[in-house]
Amino acid sequence: MSQILDVVIVGGGLVGGLTALLLQQGGVQATVLDAAPILDREKVLATANPRVLALSQASIHLLKSSGAWDLMARLMPYSGMQVWNVNGYGEINFGQASENCPSEAQRLGVMAEPSIINLAIQEKMLQVIDDYRTSVKVVAIEQQVNTWMIRLADGTELHTKLLIGADGANSFVREQAMIDLDVLDYQQAGLTCAIRTAEPHLHVARQIFHPTGPLAFLPMASLNDEQQGHWLSIVWTLPQDYADEYAALDDADFCQLLSRESHLMLGTVLEATPRAVFPLKARAAQHYVRQGLALIGDAAHVIHPLAGQGVNIGCLDAALLCDALLHDLKRGVWAHEQTLMRYEHRRKGQNDAMMHSMSAIGWLETQQLFPLVWARNFGLKQVEQQPILKDVFMSRANGLYALENTRYAAV
Repeated sequence: MSQILDVVIVGGGLVGGLTALLLQQGGVQATVLDAAPILDREKVLATANPRVLALSQASIHLLKSSGAWDLMARLMPYSGMQVWNVNGYGEINFGQASENCPSEAQRLGVMAEPSIINLAIQEKMLQVIDDYRTSVKVVAIEQQVNTWMIRLADGTELHTKLLIGADGANSFVREQAMIDLDVLDYQQAGLTCAIRTAEPHLHVARQIFHPTGPLAFLPMASLNDEQQGHWLSIVWTLPQDYADEYAALDDADFCQLLSRESHLMLGTVLEATPRAVFPLKARAAQHYVRQGLALIGDAAHVIHPLAGQGVNIGCLDAALLCDALLHDLKRGVWAHEQTLMRYEHRRKGQNDAMMHSMSAIGWLETQQLFPLVWARNFGLKQVEQQPILKDVFMSRANGLYALENTRYAAV
């Protein structure tokens, strides 16, 4: 009989890697099975990724706790957010613009390229995770008596008391565990690329709502020091046919279109990288746990990119699962069914609420019926004029509330 491992994590990206690092700090060594190869640091740093992820204060805190934060090589802090509707008078502003790089006290969060995050997570795992395997393909997963069996493409079989699925939206772990998935197809697509604008972004993330969907301008770091502050990543929610049409435009026509549709909020769009288009679907696993198994991150849920919270709720999954596991470990218990159910209870309700809220906001912002337009504009204006309401929004967006009463609570 092969050795029975305490925990195997399938997926070595941000959420899976963060889970392994937090467990390691608690005295538990996980076996991590990562489909990705060892990343070439020089190549990653020399290539600008056209997408960025908005890391909340809670995600930053967890990355610092894990030891991976100091390995993040390229970041763009943002100190302000601006949201408004193109056909209305309502507008919300959070934080403030900043010509210089915001201090920790000023920043609302940080924009980071996925490749930069993955590199930092991988480098930290190579330092401290004893059994971290890269370029691994999992071909079979089977539940056995009190264990799970994982078979790899090379024939290797692993047996574990706890299997954690952190393998993304098309999770093989979820599929093999026969956990059903609820899917909401928005009948829209996201168009993304990097752009350079005539005016500097001043460390402000901006989102403008059009009848076709929101257009987000997200500050990003530049490889060219002379152009620092002028590069942004865009995420444009559009009907599928619009997204395909816009993606097929040549660069000059696309820049002209984007300049017009953004109402020249940062002046003329001077340059754009090749566009990518992806379908927008919300996904929610009907269960996060089975006996000896837990899903985290995109394997458990995928929400609308409207508020950029997908990666952040995945990091909170990792923290709450690790907190529950390590709490019970002190009592001599590991991966007990009640422990896993407690994790599901603490996370599934909040994540489902976030998913439905983003869906509702996305629907409301595209409606053109007068009563809805009036209510939308009135609501934005009221929030903008009420500092207390704005503080409530920000306290929920930074994610730190979810870490209260855990070992990862921010002091």
